[in-house]
Amino acid sequence: MLGIYLNDHLAGATAGMELARRTAREHRRSPFGGELEDLAVQIMEDRAALLSLMADLEVPVRRYKVYGGWLGEKAARLKPNGRLRRRAGLSSVVELESLRIGVEGKAMLWHSLLAAAGEDTRLDTDRLTELLNRARLQRELLESLHDGAAATMFSRDRTESREAVVGP
Repeated sequence: MLGIYLNDHLAGATAGMELARRTAREHRRSPFGGELEDLAVQIMEDRAALLSLMADLEVPVRRYKVYGGWLGEKAARLKPNGRLRRRAGLSSVVELESLRIGVEGKAMLWHSLLAAAGEDTRLDTDRLTELLNRARLQRELLESLHDGAAATMFSRDRTESREAVVGP
């Protein structure tokens, strides 16, 4: 069961990493581009931590799940966003929501493993606590960015503010 659980989270981590990198790239010139770049790096590091944990627990990586996560993120880009050739401000809001959902799932992973650490001495409680705390900080950052993006996107005076959400 642990192998299935960790591989499912690895698929999600793969999708989240791809989304975080793309979102950071799309917003590199926006006021919050640096924060998104830092977040993308952290999400890549968290995925690497999961892979390391899986190796420590001798859980084999199920490549089809990794590819499924990668492909799922690419397929999600095909959703209609109200624009044919350009990004819409709504894309930013939805991407931040998707990242937040992923971070919530990751936090639950670290939380679940902490709960199991009493039964499995191979689980490093200090490292899991560190990863859980980082996920909580990521959640706070995403909440703040999302609140700003949503307020800008859905404000009555969208013409001036949309550029801040979409980026130049």
